[in-house]
Amino acid sequence: MVRRRVCTVLIAAALVSGCSFAPPYQVPPSAMPSAFKEAGGWQLAQPADRMPRGEWWTVYRDPVLDELESRVASANPDLAAAMARHDQAQAYLDQARAGLFPTIGAYAQFSRSRQSDNRPLRGATQPALYNSATVDAGLNYDLDLWGKVRNEVAAGKAGEQASQYDIESLRLSLQAKLAEAYFHLRGLDQQQELLADTVRTYEHALQLTESRHGGGIASDLDVSRAQTQLESARASVEDVSARRALYEHAIATIAGEAASKFSLAPAVAPTYLPSIPAGVPLALLQRRPDIAAAERHVAQANAQIGVAKAAFFPDVSLGLDGGYQSTTLSPWLAAPNEMWSIGPSLLVTLFDGGRRAAVTRQAQAKLAENGEKYKATVLLALQQVEDQLSQLHYLGNESAKEGRALSAAQRTLELSMSRYRDGVVSYLDVVTAQAMELETQTSVLDLQTRELMASAALIDALGGGWANEPADTPKPPAMK
Repeated sequence: MVRRRVCTVLIAAALVSGCSFAPPYQVPPSAMPSAFKEAGGWQLAQPADRMPRGEWWTVYRDPVLDELESRVASANPDLAAAMARHDQAQAYLDQARAGLFPTIGAYAQFSRSRQSDNRPLRGATQPALYNSATVDAGLNYDLDLWGKVRNEVAAGKAGEQASQYDIESLRLSLQAKLAEAYFHLRGLDQQQELLADTVRTYEHALQLTESRHGGGIASDLDVSRAQTQLESARASVEDVSARRALYEHAIATIAGEAASKFSLAPAVAPTYLPSIPAGVPLALLQRRPDIAAAERHVAQANAQIGVAKAAFFPDVSLGLDGGYQSTTLSPWLAAPNEMWSIGPSLLVTLFDGGRRAAVTRQAQAKLAENGEKYKATVLLALQQVEDQLSQLHYLGNESAKEGRALSAAQRTLELSMSRYRDGVVSYLDVVTAQAMELETQTSVLDLQTRELMASAALIDALGGGWANEPADTPKPPAMK
């Protein structure tokens, strides 16, 4: 009979164990365009949602950059902190999962006691001194009839997944920031080289002007202009060196090293600008880790509503307890000393001053908040991709035009120097031509740096990876 009742309780628990008060989960809707407005002639790609992002920076073919990027995963303290937060989320999930299993305990006790001679209703045959020995084991299992534990597990799982995506998002962001800082530093290296050549050219020009002044051909004004031009170029060298130091320090910090112990020797900037497929907007939902993290936070909040609503219903658990109890040690573990109990227990809160209702409203508001954050993350992702596509579009056009301007400026300088040597023009024309050529050369280098930085930012905006492309895919032509 007892066995039949126990089976009846277990069957009834199984029938209602599927109950859950969490709302049916739906990913918040986002208005996704069918294509990027600024994609233009860029190649389209359909990435897989679980595609590994890999070492995307290797497309720039720079061994120094490759080595620096490898340090981020192992040495950056911000990334290490994010991993520790993920460990916390995993531990919380493990705690929640523990609620799916019964708790088992054991108890043992031995005592020797004396009763008062004046104890009321004490029998004449009852001894004043007696022993008491008990050994007991028990099991208690929360039947989770209303899905509270299962929703806690679902919330913990979503939180753990969001934490993992947060790691990926931070790693990608750090990698992109390091690449952009590196490209800027290499661009400044090229400017330093340009300015060093310019200083040597201006020194030669000053010597020529002083020689012509000694021969009575050039004026004091010409010499002064040549000196001004030279000192201005020397000052620019110091300015570029100062800016380079700042980027070198930034790279050290991202790579997890002390800026005082880190240095990068000057080198040529990467010259290969990879072709980056823009993809379609819907792919961002599958590829960007920050969007994935935002969606998991929505799922987490949705499950928490189920936890909050379950608090309105009684907690029902099934208990099983058994052991031995005796006043003598021998024979102790004998049938007459057996004791046991089995049955359900119920605990319900009848009044709490509205606390449970407030907790439920809070959970519902959190779901609404996380849903709007998800939409905002999607919109920001779309903006970032459009921003970098437009940057590469216009920078490509500008680079082509600036290249033609540089050719013209170099031709102008050649003509000015030739006419100055012939005594046809003053040194002012030479100074003007020199300044124009230096400005144009600097602009060309700056545009090359900005294109590299924009391409790295676009990779970051796209989620850090794309479908396999040929190793030597040519740079797409500038759109007109």
